[in-house]
Amino acid sequence: MGKGKALSDGVLKSIILSYTYVAVWIFLSFAVIVYNKYILDKKLYNWPFPISLTMIHMAFCSSLAFAAIRVFKIVEPPAISRRVYLTSVVPIGALYALSLWLSNSAYIYLSVSFIQMLKALMPVAVYSIGILFKKDSFNSNTMSNMLAISFGVAIAAYGEAKYDSWGVFLQLGAVAFEATRLVLIQILLTSKGINLNPITSLYYVAPSCFAFLSIPWLLVEYPILKQQISGFHFDIVIFGTNSLCAFALNLAVFLLVGKTSALTMNVAGVVKDWLLIAFSWSVIKDTVTPLNLFGYGLAFLGVGYYNHSKLQALKAKDAQKKAQVDNEEEGKLLGEGVGDGNEKRGDAEA
Repeated sequence: MGKGKALSDGVLKSIILSYTYVAVWIFLSFAVIVYNKYILDKKLYNWPFPISLTMIHMAFCSSLAFAAIRVFKIVEPPAISRRVYLTSVVPIGALYALSLWLSNSAYIYLSVSFIQMLKALMPVAVYSIGILFKKDSFNSNTMSNMLAISFGVAIAAYGEAKYDSWGVFLQLGAVAFEATRLVLIQILLTSKGINLNPITSLYYVAPSCFAFLSIPWLLVEYPILKQQISGFHFDIVIFGTNSLCAFALNLAVFLLVGKTSALTMNVAGVVKDWLLIAFSWSVIKDTVTPLNLFGYGLAFLGVGYYNHSKLQALKAKDAQKKAQVDNEEEGKLLGEGVGDGNEKRGDAEA
């Protein structure tokens, strides 16, 4: 009875912790998105400089990651040679810079709710780029699912009350670059046995990202900021807490995926998107039309089916590996039994 109670307490504790990780990730992801929208939107804080904001995030995250690794030695970074850094980490940093730049820029032109709907295209982009880089194989059923997701997002876009073509272009570009980054992480790092957690990832990638962002910053935003600098007061509380939220979000991703699973994160992401759509409509007063919701609902069903298919494929793969291990162990036992029988027969003949 005591043992059963202890088991129940352990299961209950595990469930509570899992829900806590999910809640923390949803809260931080929600906070970063809304906070960025608040800073960048011309009708709110009115600081429409997405490259500068992203560079502040990267500088802050780089500094904290450096302190965690080099000063406090909280984690041990994997050894990465100069060649691997230049050929693998730097391209990923460049793609990350482009993704963050375009994604943050989209908040100037589009509503929070519509951006979340466009982000439903991420599985489509990842799958398409995976095929392009020969990381995934073409499957007609999966492609039909991708087309269904795209059709749903197209309906949501058609029903958008404040549609802005430039904003949509920016967000679609951000999705494409982020999907390419995710695929290249698998090809350039994971395949080489290099696994980066959020702290080591920021330690290696954030400085590269900062360097790449400095190029468009010097050309696009620096001349404007130089003219406005006399009338601008840098609010350390606003930008400091915003950067801290961005850093904490990276740690929350590590906790959520590490302590639960990537599938849990995908499900939590759907909950977060619906919460953001509701928040955008009720608090920010963005217009959300019935056609928006219908289109996103179709895309949501497509994404849900895609995640379900991925889960079933992973389960089948795990079962196949387990069966293979069991067969190998059974073969070893049979071999040992035959060997013992031969030894005994040899002893009897002697």
